[in-house]
Amino acid sequence: MEKLCWCFLALINLCNASGQTDMNKKAFVFLKESDNSYVSLKRQLKQPLEAFTVCLSVYADRSRTRSYGIFSYATRKIANEIVIFWSKNGGYSFIVGGAKELFKFPAVSMEPAHICASWESASGIVEFWVDGWPMLRKSLKKGYSVESEANIILGQEQDSFGGGFNINQSLVGEIGDVNMWDFVLSPEQIKTIYSGGTISPTVLDWRALTYETRGEVLIKPQLWS
Repeated sequence: MEKLCWCFLALINLCNASGQTDMNKKAFVFLKESDNSYVSLKRQLKQPLEAFTVCLSVYADRSRTRSYGIFSYATRKIANEIVIFWSKNGGYSFIVGGAKELFKFPAVSMEPAHICASWESASGIVEFWVDGWPMLRKSLKKGYSVESEANIILGQEQDSFGGGFNINQSLVGEIGDVNMWDFVLSPEQIKTIYSGGTISPTVLDWRALTYETRGEVLIKPQLWS
């Protein structure tokens, strides 16, 4: 009987930690620095990415006291296949295929930020948008293809496939509105999303998200509109 109860409780915990759900107006909350708290997003692509756009909202301290991982897409060949990372040097690092560009952010803020980052193989052009405003275009990995077999993590940066987390690079804050497309969104589409509109996601869909939480990660109503 005791063993049966233990199994039942374990099953409840597993159900609470994972699932597919409409996350509209909800957020993942990362309560403290950790090397074992993160969200794993489940999505298997059928072919390599020749282009993509990732959009999300993040509510965390954009100061210069510490760095933290926001979005980490790792493959077995390259841990830093796609990374969005806040750098204490004062900006957002955007990584594709292990190559990095830093988008300087002039003001320190504790307000929620809406981020969109895109890349296309044909030109190598990367775009980075914060709160509906574009930063200067840069170039990364022209002619490259992003591998399809990936482990996608929120709130940490992977230094190995599905692991290699550093407590000093963990996010303390909240993430929501995570969507991903296998093409580059136009400026008009990005502004539509920032204004609360929708463009049907093709890779990750916040309104039909398959995920698994690990460690001290909670799901709560969003604090931003």
